[in-house]
Order: sequence, then structure tokens, then C-alpha cells
Amino acid sequence: MKINDSLERSWHQFKILLPRISLLVLCSFLALGALVLPIAIRQPGVSISEGDVAAQDVQAPRTLTYTSQILTNQAQEAAREKVQPVFLSTDPSITRSQLEKLRITQNYISAVRYDSFATLDEKIQDLSALQFVTFDTKTITSILNLSDSRWQTIQQESLSVLEQVMRRTIRTDQVADARRSIPTLINFSLPEDQAEIVTKIVEPFVIPNSLYSQELTERARQEAAAAVEPVSRTYIAGETIIRRGQIITPVAWEALVAFNLIETDNREEEIWAAAALVGLMSILLAMYFYRHQGAPFKSFRELVLLSIIFLVFLYGAKVIIPNRTILPYFFPIAAFALTIASLYTVEAGLIFPLVLSILAAYGLSYSLDLTIYYIVTGLVGVLFLGRGRRIANYFSAGLAIGVSGSAVILAYRLPDAITDWVGLATLIATAFANGLASASITLLLQFLFSHLLGVTTALQLMDLLRPDHPLLQFMLRNMPGSYQHSLQVANLAEQAAEAIGADPLLTRVGAIFHDAGKGVNPSFFIENQVQGKIDSHDELDPVEAAATIIQHIHDGVALCKKYRLPPRIQDFVREHHGTLLTRYQYTQAVEAAGGDPSLVDVERFRYPGPTPQSRETALLMLADGMEARSRSELPKDEEELRQIARKVIDYCLREEQLNQSNLTLRDLSTVTESFVKTLINTYHPRIRYPELRQLPSVVDAKQSETVPIQAPVQAEDE
Repeated sequence: MKINDSLERSWHQFKILLPRISLLVLCSFLALGALVLPIAIRQPGVSISEGDVAAQDVQAPRTLTYTSQILTNQAQEAAREKVQPVFLSTDPSITRSQLEKLRITQNYISAVRYDSFATLDEKIQDLSALQFVTFDTKTITSILNLSDSRWQTIQQESLSVLEQVMRRTIRTDQVADARRSIPTLINFSLPEDQAEIVTKIVEPFVIPNSLYSQELTERARQEAAAAVEPVSRTYIAGETIIRRGQIITPVAWEALVAFNLIETDNREEEIWAAAALVGLMSILLAMYFYRHQGAPFKSFRELVLLSIIFLVFLYGAKVIIPNRTILPYFFPIAAFALTIASLYTVEAGLIFPLVLSILAAYGLSYSLDLTIYYIVTGLVGVLFLGRGRRIANYFSAGLAIGVSGSAVILAYRLPDAITDWVGLATLIATAFANGLASASITLLLQFLFSHLLGVTTALQLMDLLRPDHPLLQFMLRNMPGSYQHSLQVANLAEQAAEAIGADPLLTRVGAIFHDAGKGVNPSFFIENQVQGKIDSHDELDPVEAAATIIQHIHDGVALCKKYRLPPRIQDFVREHHGTLLTRYQYTQAVEAAGGDPSLVDVERFRYPGPTPQSRETALLMLADGMEARSRSELPKDEEELRQIARKVIDYCLREEQLNQSNLTLRDLSTVTESFVKTLINTYHPRIRYPELRQLPSVVDAKQSETVPIQAPVQAEDE
């Protein structure tokens, strides 16, 4: 059963990873195509290459004898292949090591056998976890059922048999034969079933004790190859090297090169070199996704769009940049870095542009200079952009790109003797134009992709916080009490998010809009009712009251969609109550049912959920409960506030509301202290000042300049 569950989980994980792996492989092949295909607008001169069909007869213009490296390599390879593998002498330390491992295994089995506190199933499970040997259940059961004397005999016989087997010279290809010989070495006085146990115990410990020496074998092969004399090839003047219509073989190609009849352009080497680089970059990205479990890209659609952006920039670079002087420094690779950083995280904005920078500059003139230029400008731009909460941040990043790009240009071009000052000034101006273009393109791409992907950016969040936002105005007019409650909750959640390293801006915006649905029916909620005229709705049917309260979730989502709030903010509305109960109404319903909970449908009092799926929405749930309870219980000191915070967290944990939130126990401890600190700072004692007596007029003041005005006396604290 456990094996089936494990296989099912593995299959499920594989089905999840398969599209991502396929996408990575596809992108790798497309990136390789960008590096090796002749797609540039300005192509260099075209020449024939090895493997092409000769368009005409080619004859030797003169008599020439040259050393054929290809034929020499073939002779050397033939000599290397004749060398037999070299094995080291039998190593006694391997035998000792295996005997020691066998003793350790036997001691472990003995300990399990003599464990009087373990059940049979537990012993079987313990023996199934052996490090050096794997037994089937039947063998394990047989071992456990042996008497002590028989087990002692089997232990001694196992050690003896292993020692006999390992005394022989065993190479890698002889291991199977050595293991097959084990039954012939077992004492024939042992019963067949016990002899089989000895065989199964000993077999895994039989390994090669005469190891293949890669070093000695390679040395022998090198000596054999070195002994081969260089192979010379001679052509007489007028002799035909290659005939028209024939394929240019490596030997013929070498001859043409020797006569300096063509320029070499080894496409195979170029493809392999590009494939090696693309493979390395793919491994780098695969490791990044493995370490971060796909984060920060939460959906396959995001990965597809990221791949498309990456390939558009890469192909754009390979189409426009080659064989040009100024355009390589203007191409806005940094815009890709700024876009990824603004949509996701700074780390993602550093990793993916790094790969793009290396691939975009590969194979170009001054490729090292351009690689450093692209990497440095992207890195500096992302670091200057930060969270990108304002438009000015983007143009500051663009300016930083221009300055850093100019520094790289000066560092690599000043020492170059052929660089003139006019050209240098042109490149520096191009670097600043690149920074401006990168910032502008980033703003455009960010706006476009944030709507396509549903990703919430810092600029969007800042825009939602504007006081004149239509939904904020709706909340302020229709539900002033709930609005003030949302502000208090936002303060609590924002400070807690900053304390544990979550996104404080996202948390604040989500907290402000989380109760927007109460604006549809504001008078039903107590915080919007007039002081002294509180209506607890006790006269309403509890089910009806609970449905009305729960409806504010659906109304809130509808309002968010109406005012086009991002999906991430809608998550705060859906998740801030999770799947908790409207406890007051549920308690009323139970009391009305005579105290019998079985007569009450609990699901009619449960919020629709889901439970918080992120740290930010979980913080909102905790802050919402903390603010409500601290307002109702009126704590007198810091310790009472801390107790309330712990009660709120314990309740959410008990109701399994935080299981999907990725909050750790350390986070929850930090959140508790943050709530206490924020509420203490919010409700700290204030000083009451007496009213000032009316000040004299300007004329009276001039007439009585020598009469001092008495300072107000400080009153007692409130």
C-alpha cells in the first residue's frame, strides 16, 4: 500500500513537472537555433564548408607535402583502441572494508532481533531500511524466526564465505561470476533455507577488489598514441583534390586548407560550442527552479510567457546586433531584467537576464565586453529599481543603466589603441539612450504582462492606495466604520509582513480592501452602526444573519471585479475569513436547537474560503481577528495584548486555517510581537492640554510687549 502511494505521488509530481521540463527543453533548442542559424540582418561573407558538395573540380596548384592531422588522429585512435584496460592489483583494504560493513549489518540485524519492545511489523520495517543490503519480506521473516544459535552460525558462515570470495581477484566484469560462486563456498551442513539466507546476506558485499585504473589505462593509450609517427600526405601539382559533385570530406577539406584555397568555417564546432553554452545555461535555470520549487512563477502560463519574452529578446538581439558597431550598446537587454524584477522578484530579475546577456553576446565581436556590459547594466538597473513603487524609480534605474554602461565602455575601450574619442562619446551617449529606452520599454511591458498574467505590481498597488480611487471613495462614503477598521487591520498586517519578510505593500492594499463587500449592506455590521443604537440582530434567524454576514465576501469579490482590482487583491477578500464559522450566529442556532449541535447544519454558518494560500492573506486573517478582539476586550497592558494575539493565532491553528500559508512557528512568534508593538504604539496614552486663553491682538501685543504670556500647565495623562 505504501509503495503504491509512493508511486502515485511520484507519478503526480512527474505529471506536474513534465510540461515544465518540456518547455525548458523546447526553449533550449530555440535558443540554440538563435545562436547558430544565419538570421542576422547583416550577414558576413558566405563560404563553403565541410560536407558541402563541390561546385567545381579543385586541383593542387603546386606540389605539397603536409602532415595530415586527420589521418594522424585516425592512426593514433587506432593505436589507442588496441590498448587493453589496465587494472590495479587486488586491494586488501576493500576486503576488510566489506567485512566490516557485513559485521555492522549483522550487528544491526541482531539488535533488531533482540528488540523486545518492537512488534514484528516494526522489525520488518527496520530491516527493510538496511543501508548496505536489501532483503525481501520473506527473507526478513526467515531471519527473524531463526533461533539464536542458528543466527550465530549464519553470521559466522557469512563472514567466512565473504572472506573466501574476496580473496580472489575480482574485476568489474567478474562480479557476477564471483556472486554465483557463493553457494559453492557455503558449508554443506547448513540447511538449504539457511544457506539461501547466507547467500542473500553475502551477495551485496561482493564488489570488485581489483579496480580499473583510468589513469594507467589512459597513460598506456597516450604512450601508444605518442608512438605513432605523423602521417604525411603529398599532392603533385595538377593532381585533383576534389571533383565537382563530390562531397567535401574531412580529408579533402584539410587538403584545401593546407593549400590556403578556402577560409575555414567549422560549423560543427560552432554548433557544439553553442550547444555546450545553451546546455550550461539550461542546467543553471533548472537548478534555480529546483531550488525554489518553481517560485516565483506560480503557473505554467507565466512560464510560457516568460519563455516567449526571453526568446523575443534573444532573437531580436541575434537579428539586429551582429556585424554592427553602435546597435549592440543600444539594444535594451536591461529592459528584460527590469521587467522580470518588477513583475516578480529581484532574484529572478538577476538570474534570467544573466542567461540572456551571455547568450545575446555570444559569438559577436567584443563578445566579452558586451557580456559584461549587459550583465552590469541589468544588475545595476534592477538594484536601483528596487520594488519600483514610483515612475521615478524606473527612470532612476534608466539613469543608473546609462552611468554603469558608460563605465564599462570606458573600462574596455580606453585601453584600446584604435578607439577614438568621437567613437567613445558616441558609445557613451548610446549607453544613456539604452537606459532611457530600457526604462520606457519596462513600463510598457510591465503594464501589458501584469494584465495578461494577473500579476500584481508595485505600481498597481500604489495606484490602488490613491485616496481618490473609486472603490476607496465608495468604502469611505458607505461604510466609514468598516473603513476605519480596515485601516487599523492594514497597519497591523503591514507591520507584521515587514517583520517576517513578506510583502508589506501587497498586505496593506489587500487589508484595506478586504471588507469592501460590507459597503453593499453597511448598516448590518456593528462598526457602521451609531453608538448607543447598536443592533446585534438577535431578533433575526441565525441562519439568515449568518448568510447576510457571509455575503460580504461575495459582494467584496464582485466589487473588486467591478473596479478591476487585480486577482491577487481578490484573494485577500476570499481568504481573510478562510473557512471559519460565524461563531455568534452558530452559537445562537445551537441554543435555539436546545443545545444539540447535531440539529444544526454547521456548513450554513461557514465562510466559503478558501483558507489563506499565502503568508500575506494569512497575516490579514490574524490581524483582522486581533483588531476585533482587542477592540472588544479592551486590554489594559502589553501582556493582555500578547495573550489576545496568542489566542487569535491558536484559534486559527486549531481550525487548520494556516496549513497552506507557509507561515512557520518562528513567523507566528514574530507576528505576535509585531501585533503587540503596533497596538501599543497605536493606543499609547495621550496628554490632555488645557485650552489657551485668547491671545491679545497685534496692537495690544505691541502695547504690552513687556508682559509675558503664561505657558500652559501640562495636565495629567489621559
